[in-house]
Amino acid sequence: MNIFSFWFRIPFWQRVLGGFVLGALAGWLVGAPAETWFGPLGKLYVTLIKMIAVPLVFFAVTNSISSLHGMKSVAALGGKTFLWFAITAVLAVGVGLLVANFTNPGHNLGQLAMAADYTVREVPTPIQVLLDVVPSNPFKALSEGKILQVIFFAGLLGMALVKLGDKVKQVRELMGEASSAMIQITRFVLEMTPLGTFGLIAALVGSYGFERLLPLGNFVFTLYLACALHIVVVYGGLLLSHRLNPIRFFRGAFPAMQVAFTSSSSFASMPIALRSVVHNLGVKQEYAAFAVPLGASIKMDGCGAIYPAIASIFVAQYFGLQLDLSQYFIIMLASVLGSFGTAGVPGTAIVMVTLVLSSAGLPLEGIGYLVAIDRILDMMRTMTNVTGQMLVPVLVAKEEGLLDLDIYNAANSDVGLDQNSNAAV
Repeated sequence: MNIFSFWFRIPFWQRVLGGFVLGALAGWLVGAPAETWFGPLGKLYVTLIKMIAVPLVFFAVTNSISSLHGMKSVAALGGKTFLWFAITAVLAVGVGLLVANFTNPGHNLGQLAMAADYTVREVPTPIQVLLDVVPSNPFKALSEGKILQVIFFAGLLGMALVKLGDKVKQVRELMGEASSAMIQITRFVLEMTPLGTFGLIAALVGSYGFERLLPLGNFVFTLYLACALHIVVVYGGLLLSHRLNPIRFFRGAFPAMQVAFTSSSSFASMPIALRSVVHNLGVKQEYAAFAVPLGASIKMDGCGAIYPAIASIFVAQYFGLQLDLSQYFIIMLASVLGSFGTAGVPGTAIVMVTLVLSSAGLPLEGIGYLVAIDRILDMMRTMTNVTGQMLVPVLVAKEEGLLDLDIYNAANSDVGLDQNSNAAV
């Protein structure tokens, strides 16, 4: 018990950072076998996170919407949330285009080798995406982890519970209790984050040789620089415009940003992002439980905005093509609209690039050169996605009076088990 007490006294973010550093060291020392030795630990962690994500979203959204009758309407909050999703996506595309035109990632590369496993992805039509939001079988949507469909059904159920009033009072209470139980399970699972981070990073470093990065090192640098600028300058500026301290925000969001970087999955990062937004940043649970899962499905500043913008410049430069103003406009429009339209589609980043390049009339073959380094790119893209998914609820909550400024200004960075829960472990 003394060992556990010592472990829990270490701040959560320090435990995760320690797992990251030790994982990188282990992967470097062991080399290729690290994927076999340590990879299962990381896969187990991601599986645990995915295990809790769907029931957490279902009960949280149902409970939150059934409790929203005393707050602003769901439609008003949802509309403002969508508006900020779109605004930040436009800014993200602008940052990507600006940085790419400065660093020129497609120049002086010689003849690149295309990834052997590259195939052109099929881009779904807007009608197909819209129809896919509505589940034909909600239980099947739950079992397959289709978050947008789960949110849709949970939202309908929550509104039904509001409409029926006192007739279903006990059902509303049950949903609230189930949501609390899932939050507690989430706390338990999140304590695996340092070990999961160790396994994921060790496997990545051990199996990902530098020879795959060197030819496209400038592209990797460009993406990381653009994402960093977007997070620090754009997100920081929006927080300042709302009279919120950016340092406080990044400290509270840091645990989820760490998990996003190591797991490369917005879906896997969602439980800790939700807990960070409520527990560390002070957003009301009723609104956060609706906005954060929605953002995890459609808010893709890294994958859906910055990456397609940089990839478009890369492809144009590599093939010696000159982009005109109309193509720049098409790239921006396709990136913003496509990031919403490809929500929930597997391999969103590749689908997004396919959509944008097709819209701008650029060669799709260029995507094949980037597939080999996609895992390295996805780490930073996903961290940007998840940071934006936490930022927008904070901005909207501040505007609508749903933000507890005492919690926000305290800027806690620990989302592990609270002190009362330690005894249960």
